[in-house]
Amino acid sequence: MPVDIVGFSYAVAVAAGGIVGYVKSASLPSLAAGLTFGSLAALGAYQTTQNPADVKVSLGTSATLMALMGYKFYNSQKFMPAGFVATLSLLVLMKSLYKTMNQ
Repeated sequence: MPVDIVGFSYAVAVAAGGIVGYVKSASLPSLAAGLTFGSLAALGAYQTTQNPADVKVSLGTSATLMALMGYKFYNSQKFMPAGFVATLSLLVLMKSLYKTMNQ
């Protein structure tokens, strides 16, 4: 079974973003959200690695994070970090949808 490298990379990026947000501005919500969504993304990547058709957690995590960070980007008009995370989330969402349609 191929490892979901894209999913695991996304999980690391989200978790790292939360940690960087905490270190730069002592934002506990940033840390909590980054670690929570990063863990969920890692769980989704693990499930996709075990069964490529099982994309529910990946799909839900990336859709939720895309909506939240997209809204934050819309309000702030700052690409980093909100626009970047929304873009990454959209890409992972599209990958998950593609896998769903081609199974």
